[in-house]
Amino acid sequence: MKARKILLLFAIVIATLLALTYLFPRNGITVGSLTLRFPTLHSLVERTDVANTEIVNDTATGQMALEDSIAFYRKLIDSSALRFWLPEPHYFDDFWQSATKARKQKRTVRILHYGDSQIELDHISSRLRANMQRKYGGGGPGMLPFHTTTPTMTVRQSNSGDLIHLASFGDSLAVRSRGNYGLMMQCFRLEGGSATVTVKSANSNRVDDAAKNFERVQLVANNRGGLVAAFTNLKNKKESQQKNAPQGVGSLMWRTDTVTNGIRLHVSGNADLYAITIDADSGGIAVDNIPMRGCSGQQFTLVNEQLLTAAYATLDIGMIILQFGGNTVPYLKDSKDISTYCRSIAKQIAYVHRCCPKAKLLFVGPSDMSKRIRGEVQTYPIIPELIDSLATTATANGAAYWSIYHAMGGLNTMPQWTRQGLAGNDYIHFSQKGADKMGDLLAEAFDNSHSLYILEQRWAQLQPKAEKKAIQKSKAKTNRKARNSRRKRGGGR
Repeated sequence: MKARKILLLFAIVIATLLALTYLFPRNGITVGSLTLRFPTLHSLVERTDVANTEIVNDTATGQMALEDSIAFYRKLIDSSALRFWLPEPHYFDDFWQSATKARKQKRTVRILHYGDSQIELDHISSRLRANMQRKYGGGGPGMLPFHTTTPTMTVRQSNSGDLIHLASFGDSLAVRSRGNYGLMMQCFRLEGGSATVTVKSANSNRVDDAAKNFERVQLVANNRGGLVAAFTNLKNKKESQQKNAPQGVGSLMWRTDTVTNGIRLHVSGNADLYAITIDADSGGIAVDNIPMRGCSGQQFTLVNEQLLTAAYATLDIGMIILQFGGNTVPYLKDSKDISTYCRSIAKQIAYVHRCCPKAKLLFVGPSDMSKRIRGEVQTYPIIPELIDSLATTATANGAAYWSIYHAMGGLNTMPQWTRQGLAGNDYIHFSQKGADKMGDLLAEAFDNSHSLYILEQRWAQLQPKAEKKAIQKSKAKTNRKARNSRRKRGGGR
């Protein structure tokens, strides 16, 4: 068939479909017990950019369009490859409320992204950060350790001074700290000396422009007496010094005179340095990349609960992502091993909930992983059961769950990702290109959730006051039932 005829055929099909959006009865065609409906043009447009459309008028057509759109996004969230397993239907609503108001309120709402080596180099987090900051505002690379322990593509960091590294993970020779590790599961101890960290944005087209510029620096530390910190804005060499900060866990904050892409922070005294945060001062979202190589997500209970709670309280944390499970896959042999691991994860989730009760928790399970079985590269046999068990564990303990395994395509998809250059030849780790794609898929899943939130808010606005109260009561009842169900199953809050 000639190209001209193919083009004409496509034009006829599109014209026919558009005509149906206008001519098909708005209330559908009833055949027996079935009602056939065709989507309206309005509902199709509504799905393309929910955040930028205006509230539809209170008409039957508008309400049907909203109903169609809500059903569309609810299906994406509940049953697509990018779905969320939720402990209750409106679990993320509080987070979206904070995110959409953050810029106006000049709040920096943080997403702490903990994970294993899959997120090193700022993998996955960087793409989620770029997406969130484009939509909700914010800037800067987010949270960093005072001393670089793993490289990141987002900033260039250098250090000087005598610091003792305390870690709950990694090298077995690392000095242990009786639980004083802070919110990055590690810290750097200063004992009467001084130390300096210099941070400068990386000049890379892989780094989103919003992450390259910042105006605010915050040091989170446990001051053990006589902490003195001096901050220098590298552009104008102006110093701002803070002395005699209160003892205990707290934070010091500096604002630059102008937007900058580099800072130097000098600290002296006696303190455990937990983290520095580097952000825009205009409000929005910060996404913090916190990699813990070799971990399986069981380090949180090693941190002193009182100290961790106090450290979290220094920041405005809206969500905590726990991305783990891959490192334990090779060691799981049967259902009993899976059950043991999931019980440990349940304890970690409950612990983080207690330390940061206002934050929403999202557990991100492992990707597809492959090994040679009878000469053929195949998915580890234990993975499908592990994914199901982790999803059940997370939701039973008041956390949401998202599956990289399903987002990739499921069983035996890792070899395909490797052939496409999206994963390495170890059939475990993503390449830079693959990590970017996975970060985009996670961002898309959040976009779907936010779109549903916006649509449901509009739906509520169209209802009379009496119906609004009924809707609110229904939501509260549904969430209460979900929490009671978790308690009966022995889950968390």
